[in-house]
Amino acid sequence: MSPLVLFDLDRTLLDLDTAVAGWAAELAEERKLGPEAAGLITALDAEAGADRARFFAGVRRRFGLAEPADELWEAFRRRLPSLVDCYPGVREALAELRAGGWRVGIATNGSGERQLAKIRRTGLDALIDGYAISGAEGVHKPAAELFAIAARRCGTDLAAGGWMVGDDPATDVAGARAAGLRSVWIDHGVRPVDANVADHVVGHVLAGVSVVREAGSGAGGPAT
Repeated sequence: MSPLVLFDLDRTLLDLDTAVAGWAAELAEERKLGPEAAGLITALDAEAGADRARFFAGVRRRFGLAEPADELWEAFRRRLPSLVDCYPGVREALAELRAGGWRVGIATNGSGERQLAKIRRTGLDALIDGYAISGAEGVHKPAAELFAIAARRCGTDLAAGGWMVGDDPATDVAGARAAGLRSVWIDHGVRPVDANVADHVVGHVLAGVSVVREAGSGAGGPAT
């Protein structure tokens, strides 16, 4: 059976930080917030991390915006699929994996509609064998079931083993462990104390692809 590799979507295959910076620039221009506003918004994003409620509450408070934070959040969600793109080299790397005999899929948390819009807009749908989106499936990482759905959509199953590549140790790495997959954690150059929770830690998705390809060529092999 062909080996399996699953990828997270945001901040793994897709450059969400650049998309957020684009949205911040648009908001600053639209609301006439001043020349430093876009940088301040991206700094708030970095400070809030995955806590989007905190981020949008901070933007609203910092710039005295009238609409509630959840309305800002919803406008951001609608706009983001049009701003996001893959990290450089991602499309080529996925194509090479498939050409090398790998089954390639995506396992991502998020809204089914919006995550699928990102996958299609960036052309990833033509480069993978299948995907599983939590909002569409009713199950979220780190639950093993989402990984199992993605594996089935790729024409294989978790019993055959494989890899998960993602940037979140709480969902991607822990989920890979629950699903019986090996894991590559993308830490984006900021490695916390618990860096040893993953099988491999890298700074960028292309380095993660290299790890997977090397393993598939005989240096450890896909997990079984």
